[in-house]
Parts: sequence; C-alpha cells; structure tokens
Amino acid sequence: MARPQETFNKKELEKKRIQKRKEKEQRKEDRKANAKEGQSWEDMMAYVDENGNITSTPPDPTRKRSNVNTDDIVTGSRNILSHEANHIKKGKVTFFNNSKGFGFIKDSDSGESIFVHSNGLLNPIKENDMVTFETERGIKGMNAVRVKLLR
Repeated sequence: MARPQETFNKKELEKKRIQKRKEKEQRKEDRKANAKEGQSWEDMMAYVDENGNITSTPPDPTRKRSNVNTDDIVTGSRNILSHEANHIKKGKVTFFNNSKGFGFIKDSDSGESIFVHSNGLLNPIKENDMVTFETERGIKGMNAVRVKLLR
C-alpha cells in the first residue's frame, strides 16, 4: 500500500521549519558579529539644538541663551482675520427679522454677508438701513457687533 500524501507534506513542512530556524540562528550570529562592542550610553544619545535639528554633540552650557516671552507663542491655529476684527466697517442691512432677532449685513467694501444678532445692536435697525459695525469671530463665522445706524 502506498503512503498517504499527508506524510510527504508533513515532512516538507518540517524541513521548512528547520530551514527557517537555521536562517534565524544565522542572522542572530551575524548581528552579534557585527555589533559594536562597548558602545556607551553617551554614544547612543542624540541632542536637539536650538533650531530643532538632531545632533550628536551636547549643547554648550557656557553659551548665552535668549529668553523667550511665552505670551508671544501661539498655540493652535492663527486667526488670520484678527487684524480686521477691530476696524469699523460700513454696510447695508440686507435682511433683518425683528421677531427672531437676527439678520445679515452686506459689507460695502468686500461685499461679504455678515451675520448680525440683536444682542450686537446699539440702535434698532431694519432692512435697507446703512450701518457701521465691527466684526468678531463667532462659532460659525464672522459676526457683526456694535452695530450703529448711520443717519
């Protein structure tokens, strides 16, 4: 009777396992042979200079360091429109709902539509009024605040 095919596969698999084990041992011996003996902790250290570059030399303690004002450091995203935020702008009220207390002002310079809430009004306004206002960053975009009616 012939032997089943499984035994041949088992033998082949065992040969592959033995071969992998030998290759692994060989790699281990190669690493040991090529390892740099006597490497100290200082040889493995890396330092970061004042520009953020990685170097192998430690910083010079005698060098004078510049002081950094922590208030000047900006964390998070920068508000690009913050420069425009305090300028008084002129515009026309395109829509205002008195019952709901909100509306929109079209900026005469940029043509941009800016949200206005009744809390930001200094005088009562209605549609087609010319107004002056300042802008503030809101949750969903720019909001008009300190809105004054032009007469």
